[in-house]
Amino acid sequence: MTTYQPSATEPTSAPVVDRSRDMHLLYEALARAQMEERLREAELHRRAAHVRAARKMKRRAEVASLRARRALALAVMQ
Repeated sequence: MTTYQPSATEPTSAPVVDRSRDMHLLYEALARAQMEERLREAELHRRAAHVRAARKMKRRAEVASLRARRALALAVMQ
């Protein structure tokens, strides 16, 4: 009784399945890397916006402080 064994030149279905799975995993890894990069970029934008807002509030506070000093000086002089 003989059993069929594929020759070395015959393609088998197992490598095709493995390549398909590997390609799927590569696409998954690429998508994950892109998502992580976008999240890092979004975090940088959020930090930059926070710094800009803090600087704006600081300037407003400085202007308000100067106005209060001027008002106090005018009140004392009169």
